[in-house]
Amino acid sequence: MCDTFVVLPERTGGWGTLLGKNSDREPNEAHQVVYIPAQDFPEGATVHCTYREIPQVRHTFAVLLMKPFWIWGAEMGVNEHGVAIGNEAVFTRIPYQKDARLTGMDLLRLALERSASAEEALNVIVELLEQYGQGGNCGLTHGFYYHNSYLIADPRSAWVLETAGEHWVAEKVQGIRTISNALTIGETWDRISPQAISFARQQGWLPQGKAFSFSGVYSDFLYTTFGAGRFRQSCTTRLLLESQQPVDVHRAFQVLRAHGTGENEENWRPDVAVHGADVCMHAGWGPIRVSQTTGSAVFELREDGVRVWVTATAAPCTSIYKPLWMDTSIPWQSEPEPTAVYNPACLWWRHERLHRQTLENYPQRIQLYRAERDALEARFLQGIPAMQASVAERSRYAQTCFEMAEQAEAHWLELIRGAGRENRRFYTRWAWKKFNQQAKMPA
Repeated sequence: MCDTFVVLPERTGGWGTLLGKNSDREPNEAHQVVYIPAQDFPEGATVHCTYREIPQVRHTFAVLLMKPFWIWGAEMGVNEHGVAIGNEAVFTRIPYQKDARLTGMDLLRLALERSASAEEALNVIVELLEQYGQGGNCGLTHGFYYHNSYLIADPRSAWVLETAGEHWVAEKVQGIRTISNALTIGETWDRISPQAISFARQQGWLPQGKAFSFSGVYSDFLYTTFGAGRFRQSCTTRLLLESQQPVDVHRAFQVLRAHGTGENEENWRPDVAVHGADVCMHAGWGPIRVSQTTGSAVFELREDGVRVWVTATAAPCTSIYKPLWMDTSIPWQSEPEPTAVYNPACLWWRHERLHRQTLENYPQRIQLYRAERDALEARFLQGIPAMQASVAERSRYAQTCFEMAEQAEAHWLELIRGAGRENRRFYTRWAWKKFNQQAKMPA
């Protein structure tokens, strides 16, 4: 389960667009941040996505992607033109295709590599969807099939795109918009696939004389309900709308860290339920709370450039957002790629020591470093170089921020060791013991 939001210039103070997203995957499904430069290809070239091969275009744009380590596509990303996209799993009444098709994450990456604006990215996705369909297993250790929705943004505009099989509907965003694991576009839209309404009528889902609603007709009630997508969407929408000031990057961090309703964080704990979901998601026991926020990012889409704030680690509440630019190096790019097995040589897995030990007594242990986490991010925001600064200066700044974050997390790990006995409910403790064993985490 995931959550994505966009804030357009009229709500950011006019400087550009903000897009934020949490990627929720299996607890050991390491999240990877990768940069892929622009490339040229010969006539007739093909590209092999996660499961299938399709014709390649002659030129692809540079992209910065945040992705599960084993998938070709991405959960979120941005390109050199300032187009950013986040996707969501949605559950519909149309059967999921389990053969070799394009995954929703493949479609996201293909759109970023081939588009110079948000609307152009929308067009790329719907054309590929209609030509190749969507499908294939998107689960690391078990079968997980779904359809997809997207928030697609550039510095000036944004679109919501929701799909059900090969059918789709799109809505142009005004001001603020959020999506989660549920279809949201009802009786009004800006664009719709040619057969969406007639297909629903043929299936008997749209009685004669009743107004067509894409979400009303195509949503699967059971999975949509238990995924708590509408609850989480209402939470992110409220947290963004209630701000009396223009929405800034710091506010975006706060939204992506929200637990429960986003209120009373002091008393919140991650082991209180075996169902439901949170914006900052923590895995637990049972088939419903199996997801964990494995990566998070906020994209600043400006006319004069793109800046990205990434955790590059799991659980935003235990992580620090650090800055990257499209043209700067990734500070940890010389490290090995992460997998589903613990490896201290990888940034993602090094953070898991802090994250998983914090979860053992969350209410007490997070209090030991929450204030310092926020102060460090405020320092990063205050000292950020201008977009016009040299590549060398911005690269040094990114490197410094990542080094300071690692030093802080090492200090916090020592701080929380032995602070408060483990107080999780037995079923959550059992679930994380199993996750740790699967990852071969050291005791």
